[in-house]
Amino acid sequence: MSAEELAEIQAVLGEDAAQAAQPNAVLSEPAPSSGVLGAVQSLNPDLSFILDASLAAFSAEEPLQSGGHDPTKTGFNFQQLEMSVGAAVDPYFRFDANIVFSQFGVEVEEAYATTLDLPLNLQVRAGQFLTRFGRINPTHPHSWDFVDQPFMLGRIFGGEGNRGLGVEASWLAPLPWFVEVIGSATDAAGGATARSFFGDRNLGVRTPLDFQLTGAVKQFFPLSDDTSLLWGVSYATGPNSTGHRNRTDVFGTDVYIKFRPVTAASNTVVALQAEAFYRRRQVPNDVLQDVGGYAQVLWKFAQRWGTAMRYEFGTAAYDGLGNKAVDFLDPEWMDMRQRISANVTFWPSEFSRIRLQGAADAPEWRDETDFSAFLQLEVLVGAHGAHLF
Repeated sequence: MSAEELAEIQAVLGEDAAQAAQPNAVLSEPAPSSGVLGAVQSLNPDLSFILDASLAAFSAEEPLQSGGHDPTKTGFNFQQLEMSVGAAVDPYFRFDANIVFSQFGVEVEEAYATTLDLPLNLQVRAGQFLTRFGRINPTHPHSWDFVDQPFMLGRIFGGEGNRGLGVEASWLAPLPWFVEVIGSATDAAGGATARSFFGDRNLGVRTPLDFQLTGAVKQFFPLSDDTSLLWGVSYATGPNSTGHRNRTDVFGTDVYIKFRPVTAASNTVVALQAEAFYRRRQVPNDVLQDVGGYAQVLWKFAQRWGTAMRYEFGTAAYDGLGNKAVDFLDPEWMDMRQRISANVTFWPSEFSRIRLQGAADAPEWRDETDFSAFLQLEVLVGAHGAHLF
C-alpha cells in the first residue's frame, strides 16, 4: 500500500471518529465504493488460497493411487490449488465455496448456503457439497495427515470423494453429550458417485429413491480434560447403473481419539483415527460385497514436528454365496490389498508445511510390493477458518 493510499484511509477514519465524538451526531453517508476504499470493502468475504504440490517416486509403472488429488506419477505433481471463499450473506444464511484449480482445469468442488437462524437446533445447507459420510470424505486434502487419501475411499466413492448437488439437514440433539444427526439427499449421478451409484449414466429421477440418501450420527465425548472421543456411524444408499432398480448400500463407522494436554504446558498431540466400510451392490443376477478401512496414528512431538503411520486394507469383491467375484469396476482387484504408510511433517508456521512420506503397497494380485515416496509442500495465504474437530 502506498503512502498516499494509507493517508486516504487514515483521513476517512479520522472524520468518522470526529463525527462519532460529537453529541447527537449523525454519521454521514458512506462514500461510494471507489479507489482503494472500494478495494478494501470488496475483501469482506474470507478468501484463501491453498497450494499442494509434491515430488513423487513410484517403483511400479502403474501406481494404484485412487485419489483425485494424489500424486500419480514419478516426478513433480501439481496436486491442487484450492480457493476457499466464505462469508455471512445476512442474518439468515452463510455462503461457502471451494473452487479447485488443477494443472489442466477448474472445478467447483463445493458451493452451498447454510442457514444461521433456524429454531430447535436445526441447520440446513443447500447447493453442492461433500456428504458427511464418515471422517475423511467431508474434508479437504490440506486437513489430512497424509499426502494421499485412503485407497478404500477412492474405491467406494471415487477420486473426488462423495459429493453432489442437493440439500442436507442436521439436528443437534438436546442431550447431556454432543449428538448430531445428519441427513441429506443429493443427485446420484456425476463423477463423484461413479464408484457406487449412477455415476456418468444419469438415468433420471422418477421417485425420491432415485436420489442418493445419506445419513450419519456423530457423537462427541470428553473423556478427560486432555482426551476427547468422536464416534460416528454413516449410511448411504442409492441406485446404481447396472440394471432397473438395482441399488447400492454403503455402511461405515469412524472413530477419532485425541490426546492433547491442556492442564500442563506441552506441544504433544496424539491422535488415533480409524474408519471401516462395508458396501453391498446389486448387479444383474447377483449381489457383490466388499469390506475395507484404515487406521492411523499421529504423534506431534514438538511445536513444529510430527509423525504419522497408517495401515489400510481392502478385500476382494464377494458374490452372494461368499465366493470371490469379478468386479466390473475393478476387474484386476481379485484379492486382498494392504498398504502401510509413514511420514514426518515439519510446520515452518501455521501457514505452511513440508511432508516426507513413504509407503509399501501390497496388492495380492501383483507379484511384487509397490513402493512410493513423496515430498510435499503446502502453503496457505488468506483467511481460512479452523477445521472441524
